[in-house]
Amino acid sequence: MQNLNALARTDQEIVEEFLRVIMIPDPVSARAFTSPGLQIRFTGGRKMQDVTECTAFNAGRYAWVKKKFEQTDVVVKTKENETIVYNIGTLYGAWLDGTLFEGNRYVDRYVVRSGLIVQMDVWNDSAEWMLIRNHETL
Repeated sequence: MQNLNALARTDQEIVEEFLRVIMIPDPVSARAFTSPGLQIRFTGGRKMQDVTECTAFNAGRYAWVKKKFEQTDVVVKTKENETIVYNIGTLYGAWLDGTLFEGNRYVDRYVVRSGLIVQMDVWNDSAEWMLIRNHETL
């Protein structure tokens, strides 16, 4: 089966389009950008294997959340023709209680092979922000 996402798209464009789609959120459509053996390590070292797990995790944390891209860095890795793509920026959205937020830093690291994301690592400041919010309500 030919990967339609790889046609006329750079690895940077694949990652950025994946992020756009998953932030809708539309995890089912986002799967088109990932390999069947996708490995995900989410904030806190949580291991996941499907993008629907990311969406479910976010639904337990945020009423809604989006990413504001600040930069995308691409590193070509010769082993197995992989490309490493870093996407850096900030999260904005609303916590579960409806309180709006912005400026929550994130760094995502993707491994792209043959036009598909095979590995995804996600880090952000949400846990720290949640600790501060919980402390303020005590």
